[in-house]
Amino acid sequence: MAQNGGGRKKRERPNILITGTPGTGKSTTSVALAEAASLRHINIGDLVKEKNLHDGWDDEFDCYIINEDLVCDELEDLMEQGGNIVDHHGCDFFPERWFDYVVVLQTDNSVLYDRLTKRGYEGKKLSNNIECEIFQVLLEEARDSYKEDIVVALKSDNIDDIDTNVSTLSDWVRNWSSLP
Repeated sequence: MAQNGGGRKKRERPNILITGTPGTGKSTTSVALAEAASLRHINIGDLVKEKNLHDGWDDEFDCYIINEDLVCDELEDLMEQGGNIVDHHGCDFFPERWFDYVVVLQTDNSVLYDRLTKRGYEGKKLSNNIECEIFQVLLEEARDSYKEDIVVALKSDNIDDIDTNVSTLSDWVRNWSSLP
């Protein structure tokens, strides 16, 4: 097995976190990358619903209140095995040791606004997510939670950006075992 800079043994396959504001293309990118790189895609929103890993419903934001401890307990063994793409709009509650690369997708606000309104976002939920993107909240969260050299921001405004990102990330996965 290859060694990382900390001297720990690496997994056989890398784990990647794909994060960003809702509507930035996380799931689309994750699904395409999972197929291209033969990795397992884990959509946290779907996992929370399927396994009941929540503490109820938030009417104001029209979503489940994620129980972060239950999510981490559920994922522990899979993450230790490696070969996962985790797709979620937050990142600060996952253990740092789980990820070899953290990708923050970013989308132009006018594009993001259109995507979110098509999804039915309105009021506080819409404005909160647009502000989150404007102020780069998720990029800062990723930089505060993980080593700087594994965090990358990628533009995700259109299908060409997504294709480029999937290609770039697939190359990274192929070369991962030879990284220091």
